[in-house]
Amino acid sequence: MLIDISGVSHVYAGREDPALTDVDVRLDEHRIGVIGANGSGKSTFARLLNGLVVPSRGKVRVGEWDTARDGREVRRKVGFCFTDPDSQIVMPTVAEDVAFGLRRRGLPKAESAARVDEVLRAYGLDAHADHAAHRLSGGQKQLLALASVLATEPELLVMDEPTTLLDLRNSRMVAETVAGLPQQVVLVTHHLEMVADFDRVLVFDRTRLVHDGSPEESVKIYRELMA
Repeated sequence: MLIDISGVSHVYAGREDPALTDVDVRLDEHRIGVIGANGSGKSTFARLLNGLVVPSRGKVRVGEWDTARDGREVRRKVGFCFTDPDSQIVMPTVAEDVAFGLRRRGLPKAESAARVDEVLRAYGLDAHADHAAHRLSGGQKQLLALASVLATEPELLVMDEPTTLLDLRNSRMVAETVAGLPQQVVLVTHHLEMVADFDRVLVFDRTRLVHDGSPEESVKIYRELMA
């Protein structure tokens, strides 16, 4: 899917300083990484891609849709995973949470139930189907958040630092899961090893896109900026 960001800047309501400044980029690779310091604009950039944030200036198009004008269509095609899975787990049990995301698809009950079972098996959560979602481990919660999004079959998955709150074992589990996904992925991360084999990596600094290139080049630029 082509992501076309043209002349985009954004200032949050009640603030004077921009969160993002003059971003122009076109993306259609399968795996796209986004790195940068805290406050560099990378999370705002991620939120632009499914209309969670609408630019103050410029346009964001995902496929044939304008995120400011076609928000519902964009959110049907673009799934979003937050840093903290607790912010998007809304139902009491694991199975109910996956099913919740399917409600707006209007699927028959039998088809929805079959889809839930399939997704839970795919992500190793089937044994926890009737368990309280809030009692899962951190890694399992992140997999549940991911499974709930992927159950809706998005074409593009945007992930905003999905391993930041996880220990090393759970971070690896999530990273391995993401690596095997068929969907196009835009991944915001501080864990540079996660983007080592990506097709393209963007570097943000002080609200601007300052580099766009291979993982090796981009990580080198990022380290120089941090030094």
